[in-house]
Amino acid sequence: MFLVISAILMSNPLLDQATLAQAEKMAHEIVILDGHIDLPYRLFEEMEDISVRTESGDFDYVRAKQGGLDAPFMSIYVPASMEDNGAKAHADKLIDMVASFVNQWPDKFALVNSVSDLEANFKKGLISLPMGMENGAPIEGDLANLKYFHDRGIRYITLTHSKVNHICDSSYDEERRWHGLSPFGKTVVVEMNRLGIMIDVAHISDETFFQVMELSTAPVIASHSSCRHFTPNLERNMSDDMIRLLAKKDGVIQINFGSFFINQESRVAGEIARKEITEIREQHEGEEAKTLVAAYRAANEFPRADIKDVIAHIEHVIQLVGDDHVGLGSDFDGVGDTLPDGLRDVSQYPNLIYEMLQLGYSQERIQKICSGNVIRVWRAVEKRANQAP
Repeated sequence: MFLVISAILMSNPLLDQATLAQAEKMAHEIVILDGHIDLPYRLFEEMEDISVRTESGDFDYVRAKQGGLDAPFMSIYVPASMEDNGAKAHADKLIDMVASFVNQWPDKFALVNSVSDLEANFKKGLISLPMGMENGAPIEGDLANLKYFHDRGIRYITLTHSKVNHICDSSYDEERRWHGLSPFGKTVVVEMNRLGIMIDVAHISDETFFQVMELSTAPVIASHSSCRHFTPNLERNMSDDMIRLLAKKDGVIQINFGSFFINQESRVAGEIARKEITEIREQHEGEEAKTLVAAYRAANEFPRADIKDVIAHIEHVIQLVGDDHVGLGSDFDGVGDTLPDGLRDVSQYPNLIYEMLQLGYSQERIQKICSGNVIRVWRAVEKRANQAP
């Protein structure tokens, strides 16, 4: 196979060309699994043909193959505003969309219900499209809906998103209605274990996290979170104590690439920008608001993080708990134009492998980070589902 090394890397004469070639080769030999890509929600707003290189967005087939991406978890994202307003129906539409990719391009994509499916697709050269549901709102208070979504291919559920819901409290919401899990939420954790759906602790409050860890009899994932060590007081990221407990229970934190999550300067700038843009939209409407927001962004350059920030988060987890508990959860197509230099879209995973090789990481360690650790958790959750309570 002829491999095209990333243009960003090739254009930098200071980089080690032999290591570049090694990184590119490795990216196409090992399984690369990304825990969170918001492609369905992006296309819900404006459909594009992802079988070819698209003009917008972070994901398409061409760039995914270039980057060696084998198993991007498609995020079935349900906004918090749908908590009591059509959440299940919305999730179904996005699941139907993912299924349509496979129906249209069966020579490129395949659905995935198990680790065995993923492995079989990899051997065939197909990109697997496992699905994770971001926000448990579509459960709509009925445990039967967990089996319904499992049958539709959902293999992890992020218990909530930006607001408290009927399952638990959110890290982004000042309201702490349940002080962790709701009574119903506790039954959701048990039922997810029984069915074999991975529990995703991204977005939930700290109280919720510790209650989940006490209740779950299977390991859990944080599908697109990063280390609070680098972003003090950002509850959306995980503290060192949380990472230690996650690891003790054999779970995995999948590092989010968004600058806001991995770099404190970017985080502060992003919070200021969000506040000021909100004020503009509250004071103006329609095209005038769009024009003013565009002018604000043009005048206030966002301090973008760098690929080495992502590496720093990976290194931090390894220093805390070893190399069995960290993976990748980019949030491509979910964090707008805040992705770090060197990791701007799905073609650039070889850049990340290059950085790991430069630090002396073995192929075994790189394979764990790129997919092996999450696959281990997925297998454990599958095994737990086949056991008696």
